[in-house]
This record gives sequence, structure tokens and C-alpha cells, in this order.
Amino acid sequence: MTARFIVLWHRPTDVEAFEEHYRTVHIPLANRMVRLRSYIVSSGVSVVRGDEPYYRIGELEWDTLDDLRQDFRSPEGHATAMDVEVLSRWSPGVRSMIYEASETRS
Repeated sequence: MTARFIVLWHRPTDVEAFEEHYRTVHIPLANRMVRLRSYIVSSGVSVVRGDEPYYRIGELEWDTLDDLRQDFRSPEGHATAMDVEVLSRWSPGVRSMIYEASETRS
């Protein structure tokens, strides 16, 4: 079982500014968290069911929920969380959630 943190971004009001900051500031900040195992960024999001798709989805993975929580309590985790406020200027209403994931097929 792994721990994941998913972030769902709405279409930015200024795509260019959002993308520049996301790629050059936000991702490098998050990647400084020492227990983080992977950071996956979506592209080409489309809706299967429901309304409008999210613009960007970020999925971060840790070995355990405890590792995730320790990273978010760290200075690097705090800096990453604070940077979400900067990105929210271009993409208000960001959603995020934490969950445990396990593979269901063997």
C-alpha cells in the first residue's frame, strides 16, 4: 500500500503564467521533500463522466501516510503548500486529497 496526494487544478485564468510557475517553481519545491517517491503530472485531461475536466492533475506518492505527513510538516512541505496559494491566483478553487492506494490485481 502507498500513500498518495492528488491535486486537481481548474483551467487557469492565465495559462502561460500558471505553467511557468508550476514547472519552474512549484514542482522543484515539491521534489525537495525527502520522502516523496514520485510526482506525476497529467496532460490531455478529458472527461469520461461529469462536467468540465480539470486542467491539470498532480499525483504525488509516498511509501506510507506517515512519510507523507512528515514531509508536509517539513520546511519543504510548508513551502510547497504555501506555493499553492500563489498558483491559486491563476487557478482558484484547487482541490486536493490524501488517500492510501493498493493494487487490486496480482
